[in-house]
Amino acid sequence: MNKPLFAPLILAFIFLITLVLIPNQFIESMIPKSRISQAATELNPFMFQGKFVQQKMLEDPQFLPIYGSSELARLDRFHPSNYFKETNADFTPFLIGRGGTESLIHLLNFSEHTKQLKGKKIVFVLSPQWFQPNGTDESHFAPNYSALQGYDFAFNKNIDPVIKKKAIKRLLTFSPIENDPILSTIYKAEISKNPWVKRKASFVRPFGYAYRDLLEKKDLYYTLAGGIHRNQDISPKVKNKSWGELESLAVQFGEKKSTNNHFYIANNQYSKIKKLVPSLKDKKQGSTYGESPEYEDFQLVLDVLKENGAQPLFISVPVNGKWYDYTGFPKEGRFSYYQRIKNQIESEGFQVADFSNHEYDPYFMKDTIHIGWKGWVYTDHAIIDFYRKDNANNEVVRK
Repeated sequence: MNKPLFAPLILAFIFLITLVLIPNQFIESMIPKSRISQAATELNPFMFQGKFVQQKMLEDPQFLPIYGSSELARLDRFHPSNYFKETNADFTPFLIGRGGTESLIHLLNFSEHTKQLKGKKIVFVLSPQWFQPNGTDESHFAPNYSALQGYDFAFNKNIDPVIKKKAIKRLLTFSPIENDPILSTIYKAEISKNPWVKRKASFVRPFGYAYRDLLEKKDLYYTLAGGIHRNQDISPKVKNKSWGELESLAVQFGEKKSTNNHFYIANNQYSKIKKLVPSLKDKKQGSTYGESPEYEDFQLVLDVLKENGAQPLFISVPVNGKWYDYTGFPKEGRFSYYQRIKNQIESEGFQVADFSNHEYDPYFMKDTIHIGWKGWVYTDHAIIDFYRKDNANNEVVRK
């Protein structure tokens, strides 16, 4: 009588065990080689919260990874993914990031790929709004946190212990890590001198390794299953044009897309906030991006990149000056950020394309905070100059 009831459960259990026991190398052999290039513009969280795709991408000189947050999803004809494809560049941009992907998330990501970073040119797009007075919060950290990267960070012996301890103290303030009994125990043992804490970590560490192995296998299965398709506003009309012609085209395009407001904001974006606009006037008085825990988090990113020999170009994106003036956000609260972040990057010997003097350029931004049509043209120019230079210490040519 019980056989029909238990048979499906037994079969499901056998199937699950089979999936777990299949060697990783066998799963990897089944993943199509095209999966990496397919993932370049998907912005699939399973990809950048995982390991396999990024590892293969970083090992391939064809790809130029671009790290950032929500601005990467603003795909249009001037976006690096379209521009460099249509102009037959020597490289393929690979986008990594989404809304809320801030310094600590990038830190865990970079830490997972320390062996692939040496000598690798990368682009990192910075957003001023990361640098809030209280730094990143649960609403931004939790959705972007990767348990696989969290466990790999715990077992990573290639990171400077000083950097690792600083990062762990910060990471333990977030619930996905603090509420993970195995990972939090291992993390706490890294920064504690208490013998009991260290003994407890020794006991749970084998379970941590086993769970990490399951997460790696899960990543491989997700990669095997495939990604997601994104509709892109792409166009070949950027071909065979000078930078001046591209800039003029971007301005014309922005004019057509931004006709219902005087802030140079795209119509569809302004329509979402139109009813709130009167209530937002002068609401940001006294605000600043010049003081934030995010600077310390970002320093950890710089430390890992420098320690592992990466060659990054940082894109310092401005805000929409007209909009920020309307909301009363002080200029000194913006420009203190621009100067501080530029000094922080350059003090580590890294390159920065500083676009802070374009706050008031029409159509440089697409909305209040995201880089837009003209801004992408300037970004493309900075990227191609950076990519073509053999000496990573040379200054980036900026317009």
